[in-house]
Amino acid sequence: MRVPRRAVLTAAAGAAALCAPTTAQAAPDQGSAPSMRLLRAAADYAVEKIGTVAPGASGFPVGTKFEKWVYSQNGDWVGGFWPGSLWMAWLYSKDDAFRALALESAQRLAPRQYDTTTHDLGFLFYPSWVTAWRLTGDDSWRAGAVRAADSLIRRYNPNGRFIRAWGALDDPRNAGRVIMDTMMNLDLLAFASRQTGDEKYLGIAVEHAKTAQRVFPRPDGSTPHVYDFDPDTGAPIGPNTVQGYSPTSCWSRGQAWGVYGFTTVYRRTGDGQFLATARKLADFAVGALSSDYVPVWDYRAPQQPHDVKDASAGAIMACGLLDLSAATGRQEYRAVALRLLGALAQTCLTRNSSRAEAVVARCTRNRPAEDGIEISLPYADYYLLEGLLRVLRPQDVDRAIDLSTL
Repeated sequence: MRVPRRAVLTAAAGAAALCAPTTAQAAPDQGSAPSMRLLRAAADYAVEKIGTVAPGASGFPVGTKFEKWVYSQNGDWVGGFWPGSLWMAWLYSKDDAFRALALESAQRLAPRQYDTTTHDLGFLFYPSWVTAWRLTGDDSWRAGAVRAADSLIRRYNPNGRFIRAWGALDDPRNAGRVIMDTMMNLDLLAFASRQTGDEKYLGIAVEHAKTAQRVFPRPDGSTPHVYDFDPDTGAPIGPNTVQGYSPTSCWSRGQAWGVYGFTTVYRRTGDGQFLATARKLADFAVGALSSDYVPVWDYRAPQQPHDVKDASAGAIMACGLLDLSAATGRQEYRAVALRLLGALAQTCLTRNSSRAEAVVARCTRNRPAEDGIEISLPYADYYLLEGLLRVLRPQDVDRAIDLSTL
C-alpha cells in the first residue's frame, strides 16, 4: 500500500524534533566571495532569458511543467513577480521593450485592487504597481496600490492583532490563521501611509509585525510556517504548518520571508526590536546552510541537508541579508548574501537546458503536498534579479522599491 507523503512526514515529525538542533549552528565556511563577473554573467543570462520568453507570455507565470511556464490569467498570488522581473530587466538593460511589457503586464492586475480574499496584495502590487509609479511617475499606479492596501487592511483582526492569511472575509475556515509570508505584504501598507498621510495602514502593519514577532521566533531563531489563533477572542492556539515539514520544523522559504520582512518593517519604522528579530532569524538561517549554499526546502526535515533544495529560499534570503547588512552595517550578512547569489549563479540557473523558460531551477513549491518538487518558480527569478541588482546596480533598485531607512 502506498503511504501518502504527508502521512510519512507527519509520523516522523517527533523524531525530527528530537534530532533538530536547539541552537543556531555555526555558519558554513564562507570561502571566497563570488566574482562580480560571475554575478554580471548571471544577470545577463536572466535578462536574456526573460527577453526571449516575455513577448510570448500568455499570462502570469506560476511555475513550470516540463520546464515550460504554466500561466494564470488573474495572477494567483504570484502575479506581481512577472512585471517585477520585467522592471528589473529594464533597469539592468535599459531596453524599453521591457518597460512596455512591464506596464502591460502590471495593468492586467487592475481587478485585484479590490480583492479582499487574500493577504498577498503586497506580493501582487508592490513589485508591479508601486514600482511602476516609482519609475514612471504616473499617479494612477500609486492610486491603485493604495486601493490594494485598502483591501488588505480589511483582513485585519483587531482581537488578535493580525492579518489573516487565507480565505474570504466571511469564510470561518482559516479565520485565525497567520503565516510568516504575510511579513512581506506589510510594505504595501507602509507605502500607503507614506502616500496618504494616514497612519492607519502602517499602524496595522506594525501591530501584525508585533504579533508575529511575539509568536513565531523560537529561542534558537527558527520559525514555524503557521501560527493559529482563535479568531473570535484573539487567543493564541499554537504553531502549525502547511508547506513545512512539521509544526516544529523550519521551512526555509518562510524563514527567508521573515528575515526580509522584519528588516523591511524596521526600515519603515526605525523600531530596533524588529531589527533584532530579523537578526535572530537570519543567524539561524545562516547557521543552517550547508556548504553548497543552496537551502534545503526545510532546515529540519529528517534528510536535511541531503534533501531536495529550494533555490527560491536562497534568492529571497540573499535579498533579505543584503538589506540586513545595510541596516546593521554588519558585513558578514553581505558576505553570506554574496555566497548565496554565487551558488545560485553557479548551480541553479537553467543554462544547460534549451527547453527551459525560467531563469532559476531547483525550486520547491510545496513538498508535503507533492506540488512542484524542484521546478522553477517566478519569485525565484524575481528575487535573484533583485539580489543581483542590489549588488550591481543598487541605485537602480532603490529607484524601483525604495531601500531608504528612517
